[in-house]
Amino acid sequence: MARIVSLVIGLALLGAAGIHAAESPAKQAGLDEFVKARSERRYANVPRKVLAFYYTWYGTPEGRGRWDHWEGVNAEKREIGSSTHYPALGAYDCYDTRVIETHIGQAKSHGVDGFICTWWRQNDIHDKALEKVLAIAAKKNFAVTVYWETTRSGRNDPVGQAASDVLYVLEKYGSHPAFLKLDGKPVIFVYGRVMGEVKANQWPEIIAAIEKKYGKDFLLIADGYSDRNARAFDGIHQYNPAGALKGKAADEVRAWARDLFPKVVQMAKDRGKIACVTVIPGYDDTKIRKPGLRVERHDGQTYGALWEEAIAAGPDWVLVTSWNEWHEGSEIEPSYEDSEKYLTLTGKCAGQFKAKR
Repeated sequence: MARIVSLVIGLALLGAAGIHAAESPAKQAGLDEFVKARSERRYANVPRKVLAFYYTWYGTPEGRGRWDHWEGVNAEKREIGSSTHYPALGAYDCYDTRVIETHIGQAKSHGVDGFICTWWRQNDIHDKALEKVLAIAAKKNFAVTVYWETTRSGRNDPVGQAASDVLYVLEKYGSHPAFLKLDGKPVIFVYGRVMGEVKANQWPEIIAAIEKKYGKDFLLIADGYSDRNARAFDGIHQYNPAGALKGKAADEVRAWARDLFPKVVQMAKDRGKIACVTVIPGYDDTKIRKPGLRVERHDGQTYGALWEEAIAAGPDWVLVTSWNEWHEGSEIEPSYEDSEKYLTLTGKCAGQFKAKR
């Protein structure tokens, strides 16, 4: 039901030794040529941004005729069986334009520049919700892009499916005034699941097919901190560091981030690519997974420490996991339990991040 957590920091799909060992000399040469060509794509003076992962899979009987992703809703007790906390808005419907307007208004007024919206396949519920989010974002000067989640609908033809999906997004949304762009080029984030579903030697074919039909340039930001990803893609990010932060006290969280974040930024900058680091308020998926995983919020100290170390490291973009992944308890959206604590902290830290050069 909920998304899978990116637990491994070094998701080095394009650098995995086993992959290279299995390649034929011709395929390896083609892959090396592809990586070399992509290495020449470099980005300087990238405007600083704060982007939050955003989920449009929630539905209500009033909006969609059934509950989607909300289970065991008890409004009186402010409890939801599939959610760690209870939203300040209650169990809402992501097709409701009033909800989207509220979310974008809250995010923008607290330093968030855009949403990275979950996107699974063409014409599904997330795709239809994306249209609504983009329309409202355009009116509020707010950026939106997609988090490309999977190619699983093309198991028999992952290359064709991957190319088709990205081309669909670019042709339908890439020129939208609200779609996230850098130097006029649409930006798409690639989740680790896709990185695992697509083989290393398939990326040249996928990207070539998209470029041929689209006829314009676009950017892909890969999930996984590795030098190979930094060379082959336009930027690197990590969805969720929860696996590395499990059981850590606030000072240990800070020490972890102080060690990792500068290395990530340097890795990306050495290759001239977009550097992204991720901050989370906490994490708790024990309501939906057994035994599950939990990262303590420490009353805001986890979030604050990660933000402070992110600011010190100086990435191009800070990614917030998440705006509203309620199943995994990583949301900064106002809740019954925390009110606007994490929204307020986001506004403070985002302002400091953008002011620092």
